Amino acid sequence: MKKMLLVTAAILCAVSLTANASQGKHKLTPEQKALRKEIIAKYDTDKNGKLDKQERAKISQEDKERMQKAGLGGKKKHKNENKESQ
Repeated sequence: MKKMLLVTAAILCAVSLTANASQGKHKLTPEQKALRKEIIAKYDTDKNGKLDKQERAKISQEDKERMQKAGLGGKKKHKNENKESQ
C-alpha cells in the first residue's frame, strides 16, 4: 500500500512539473511575428537578425508602446537591478 501511494505521489509530481515547465514558453501570433520582423528590420543596424543593447536603446517610444501592446518586449529585470532594489 505504501509503495502504491509513493508511486502515485511521484507520478503526480512529475506531471505537475511538466505542466509548469510548458507554461513558460508561448508561440508568437502572426501579428507579433510581423511586428517583431518590422522592428528588427528598422533597428538592426549590423544586420545580424538580432537587436543588441545599443540597437534596443534606439527604439522609439512609439515602437516600444506598439511592442508592449502586442505583448512583445516585456521588461526584464537585470541582475544588477534586482540587487539594487534589495
